[in-house]
Amino acid sequence: MTKGRGRLSAIDLLPEECDAAVAWAAQELTRRERTQLDIYGEFREKLIAVQGETGAGFDVPSFSSFNRYSVKLANMARRIEETRNIATALSDRLDAAASDDLTVIAAEAIKTLIFEILQSAGDGGLSTKGAQELANALRAAAAAQSVSTSRRQKVEAEFAEKVEEVVDTVGREAGLSGERIHQLRREFLGVRK
Repeated sequence: MTKGRGRLSAIDLLPEECDAAVAWAAQELTRRERTQLDIYGEFREKLIAVQGETGAGFDVPSFSSFNRYSVKLANMARRIEETRNIATALSDRLDAAASDDLTVIAAEAIKTLIFEILQSAGDGGLSTKGAQELANALRAAAAAQSVSTSRRQKVEAEFAEKVEEVVDTVGREAGLSGERIHQLRREFLGVRK
């Protein structure tokens, strides 16, 4: 059985003209410097101002609806912070290749999540804003993979250069011929010079 995304909240139903007010409220809530009631009061004023300026007709969300939004936002922020802490702890322990593997896994998980969201949207599709957010997430995942791969390739190239220098130095000190040093590079290190 396919599970839909459920009923839209009062905040989800606000028109695009209210996006700045919703973003402002989200930012204020995540700062955790003011009370929720205080933020709601100002949020409500901003929405009423949007109604007056644009003539848009919409219901201003109730405090209980704003509270549910706040709890949902806090849970999401907590999950993101936990993920960031886990990623930081792992990256401290991982070398470049393992870190690259972790980036690829995370990017693939994001791609899978995007696919699942598109499937669950069904015939109703996504809003323009939702589609743009998914596209941005996909672009960021692809960019992260590219940066991680480039960084890994740079580290591998630097390592190969240092290995070549060490092989040359040790080979000369051991009295090996240039041909023997070249053979060691080719056989043991995979260096093709």
